[in-house]
Amino acid sequence: MEITANTPAVVTGGASGLGEATARALAAKGAKVAIFDLQEEKGLKVAEEIGGIFCEVNVTSDESVEAGFAKAREAHGQERILVNCAGVGNAMKTVSRSKEDGTIRRFPSQAFDWVVQINLVGSFRCISYFAEGLLSADPLPGSAKGCEQRGVIINTASVAAEDGQIGQAAYSASKAGVVGMTLPIARDLMNEGVRVNTILPGIFETPLLRGLPQPAQDALAAAVPFPKRLGRPDEYAQLALAMIENDYWNGEDVRLDGALRMGPR
Repeated sequence: MEITANTPAVVTGGASGLGEATARALAAKGAKVAIFDLQEEKGLKVAEEIGGIFCEVNVTSDESVEAGFAKAREAHGQERILVNCAGVGNAMKTVSRSKEDGTIRRFPSQAFDWVVQINLVGSFRCISYFAEGLLSADPLPGSAKGCEQRGVIINTASVAAEDGQIGQAAYSASKAGVVGMTLPIARDLMNEGVRVNTILPGIFETPLLRGLPQPAQDALAAAVPFPKRLGRPDEYAQLALAMIENDYWNGEDVRLDGALRMGPR
């Protein structure tokens, strides 16, 4: 799919991190980007800088997501690109024992569900609203007969989907779910000309990691085989754009991690 001037796009989690980098990369290609996020101040700033719009969206709410797409379509028309970057994480063992007094602590199911609702169900919710609107749109100009294309979906999972660490049960499960639904959704939408792919980032320079002490950042970077550094958000954006622009890239889950394989901790 060619990203042309004024191609409408939606990026969830677009106010910072991987989503911001992708929103900026799409805008640099000429796309009109709607940023879905809860960080209003940051989202408005990025949207202004890239000539897009900000939509305050909570991906756990049908009403909020529906309103976000309505606002985006009113401003830019039917979006052709969806990049899901909104996500959260927490770290807690399934059960743990206090070293001080032996007290046993259980991972609350509500905390597990919170991560799954945002990372997995929130991604699916945005996909379903995106696809619902897209199926009423005409195929993109220039599509070959029998290969008419309407749009592209890029999801964000994590290497934790395949090698989750201690304390990452909820996060790994949510991201493994994103990987697991990629092919079925690609098959659901294959006759409608909509492609679906997922990126599994490794350790990236996100706002969360930049808040760690420098020695901690250096230790994480040293674990990466090559290049021995943290990933840059623009490198995620490069892969997202490649997946969008390569018409034969469909139903795939791709690690972007410098050959990193996570150990237990």
